[in-house]
Amino acid sequence: MKIGAENKKQLYWMIALLAIAIALLIYNFSGLFGTSAAAPPAPGAAQPKKPGGTQIAANTLDPTLHLPDLEASRRVKYEAGGRNIFRMEAIPIPTPVAPVVTATPIPTPPPPPPPPPIPLKFYGFASKANEPKKVFLEEGTNTFIAKQGDIVDRRYKVVQIQNTAVVIEDVLTNNRQTIQLSAR
Repeated sequence: MKIGAENKKQLYWMIALLAIAIALLIYNFSGLFGTSAAAPPAPGAAQPKKPGGTQIAANTLDPTLHLPDLEASRRVKYEAGGRNIFRMEAIPIPTPVAPVVTATPIPTPPPPPPPPPIPLKFYGFASKANEPKKVFLEEGTNTFIAKQGDIVDRRYKVVQIQNTAVVIEDVLTNNRQTIQLSAR
């Protein structure tokens, strides 16, 4: 039959930890049984001093409510700047000095930024008899063919077509620009 004492090193560690635990328990619970509560101070013992510098004996404190004193304190009105309710003595309040007012010019808002340029390029037109004049407009790799009054690229309206220029209006910003005929 084995009792678990085969590993001597583990057995020694277990005994040491058990001894430490018992010592801690005795230390923690020793204050509960051996000492009594603190005795009250003797009636003639010195009491702590009040901030005013006078010492009050414990038997002279009067716990009754003094209604005239309470009513007198209720009648005092608090006025801001009059007295500090957190201090016993009044601190003289310096008189405020009127600030010097200087006239500062009102800044004008900056002018609105100019509208962005229309990115279309006018590189030609086509005209046939009994048909309205059409223009060829290019934006990047896209080419558009439009007549007067058409909207190009869902944003730009062709307002007027001339032989050397075309007037385009950006319908989102109401910006009109004249685009000159350019060589491709």
